[in-house]
Amino acid sequence: MQTTLIILKPDAVQRGLMGSIISRFEDKGLRIVGCKMMLIPRDLAEKHYEVHADKPFYEGLLNFMTSGPVLVIALQGVDAVEVCRKLMGATFGSKAEPGTIRGDFGISNSFNLIHGSDSPETALEELDRFFKHGDLIDYERAIEPWVYDMTAGSPE
Repeated sequence: MQTTLIILKPDAVQRGLMGSIISRFEDKGLRIVGCKMMLIPRDLAEKHYEVHADKPFYEGLLNFMTSGPVLVIALQGVDAVEVCRKLMGATFGSKAEPGTIRGDFGISNSFNLIHGSDSPETALEELDRFFKHGDLIDYERAIEPWVYDMTAGSPE
């Protein structure tokens, strides 16, 4: 099982897409283990996107991510990082395949609705950045044996 970070960006919140997007993850079988709405402070946005600090879009990205509320979600499941990345679709909405979140809801190349961790290692760093110790809830769902084949004793 992996836990990954998803951020529904200000455009997703302002467009009223939170429920539709969350449903995609839950319908897939991923479990929400943490969730909070917040305004991202500038210093947190700078830390989160520091890998892009030398790129021309960096300042615009920071302004966008701090422009309104976001929904920060911790999702858990087998290969959660990869599963979420596939559900999200290509970075640019105009290039994302239909059936993906960005492909179905996005057209803009800069307002792309959603952020997701790009690796299990990054997910751990990002989860620590947005959630305090004890914020994530470990629980069992009654549907788990119907989401994963558990006949071998572990989910597959």
